[in-house]
Amino acid sequence: MATTMSTRLREVEVQALDPARLEPLVGPERMATFEATAARVRELLDGRMVLNVNSTAAGGGVAEMLQTLLAYVRGAAIDARWAVIGGDPAFFAITKRIHNGLYGSAGDGGELGARERQAYERALRANADELLALVRPGDLVLLHDPQTAGLAHALHDVGALVVWRCHVGRDEPNVWTERAWAFLEPYLDEVDGYVFSRAAFAPRWADPARTFVIPPSIDPFSAKNEPMSAHNVRRALAYVGLLDGDGSPPVVPFTRRDGSPGRINRRVDVQQTGPAARPGAPLVLQASRWDAWKDMAGVMEGFADYVDPAHGAHLVLAGPAVTGVADDPEAAEVYDDCLARWRALPHAARSRVHLACVPMADPDEAAAIVNALQRHATVVAQKSLAEGFGLTVAEAMWKSRPVVGSAVGGIVDQVVDGEHGLLVDDPHDLPAFGEAVDGLLRDPGEAERLGRNARARAVAEFLGDRHLQQYARMFAALDGRGAGTEVGAGAAP
Repeated sequence: MATTMSTRLREVEVQALDPARLEPLVGPERMATFEATAARVRELLDGRMVLNVNSTAAGGGVAEMLQTLLAYVRGAAIDARWAVIGGDPAFFAITKRIHNGLYGSAGDGGELGARERQAYERALRANADELLALVRPGDLVLLHDPQTAGLAHALHDVGALVVWRCHVGRDEPNVWTERAWAFLEPYLDEVDGYVFSRAAFAPRWADPARTFVIPPSIDPFSAKNEPMSAHNVRRALAYVGLLDGDGSPPVVPFTRRDGSPGRINRRVDVQQTGPAARPGAPLVLQASRWDAWKDMAGVMEGFADYVDPAHGAHLVLAGPAVTGVADDPEAAEVYDDCLARWRALPHAARSRVHLACVPMADPDEAAAIVNALQRHATVVAQKSLAEGFGLTVAEAMWKSRPVVGSAVGGIVDQVVDGEHGLLVDDPHDLPAFGEAVDGLLRDPGEAERLGRNARARAVAEFLGDRHLQQYARMFAALDGRGAGTEVGAGAAP
């Protein structure tokens, strides 16, 4: 019998966090601006709700962003909520096809015709019925990514203010992007606003007057980003199996999203030949979903073929356990391909490469494991073939790690080449990627300089107070009550 997924809508609990905790990082002037913005939003909403809707509560950048951002919004006394839609395997296969199309690829090669449209709408119908029980006229609803686009008409019909946010895209359209946008366009003609991470991602039919560019942000106090001493980083990674050590449990706990302490109890599922890396060995890391667009296999081959083994460096490719991300049916296939190519490496190279599947049963625990990995890394890679916005890039920058990334999508908005990291013009150019990593391993002083600059940029550009100010401007413009509020497509505060 085929396995099915729940098609029922569910609300995600978000604990409020006091935004004042950001003040030591951003300074009193930025904090005062944030508080004034929050006051304007409360007045603007006048008791109305802000509801975010997406398709997974864990395992991807959108879920991470919502968890942290909404915690600060709630902490600012704004009624912000989060609902996750359900779907069957056919629905998620279709939405993954659309996702790949927006990146410019045929994906699994399947159709996006009338039959797929019927299956897409059928899966959303039950979600819409439950969603409408939550929403009142005048509420603000933010729909995220292709999975939710088909809900827009029903929400608009009941008088909600509807904004659709797309986190993926491609700078240069092609036949596959046009096909994906053609599928989505009929569902989005009545939305009040569109949000993209980059202006170039917007389709030609998106009204510029209703289009806003708002990059994502990170929470510096989450389990993914909170401080962790070098000693506890090593203890954590030894325990989960990613560093050589005695494997005893870490002594210092991480902080859960509700403020309570947690402890890493689960180990990582690691494919490796022989022991894990020694604590003193340089580490190159790419942490991302098992998604073809992240090109984990390309990172592995670029490292194995073009990084000098004399450095003694190891590579860890870390992604969620392939059963842990409900809306990504291709994850297991991508991981299996990467595993097959790992097995094909010469033994000497294979012994320096480790494939890690991080358990997702406890998202905060998974975040703490990734935090330890990023803090231990000498170099953080993000060799994506396409990228909306690299949250893992911003996380690495926050931790003062130099980034070697592809000059694609949102990464070029995050990293200035030679200032915060190194960008490879062609993501398929494995020699260039390997040489960039090799150069940073060879020159620790340059790696440290890039890391310092990266940290300063993360504080200036990628924390939640900036993100929320941009949302406030958008809501003021769309709601028609924001006379005198400066807004503009793509304008950042």
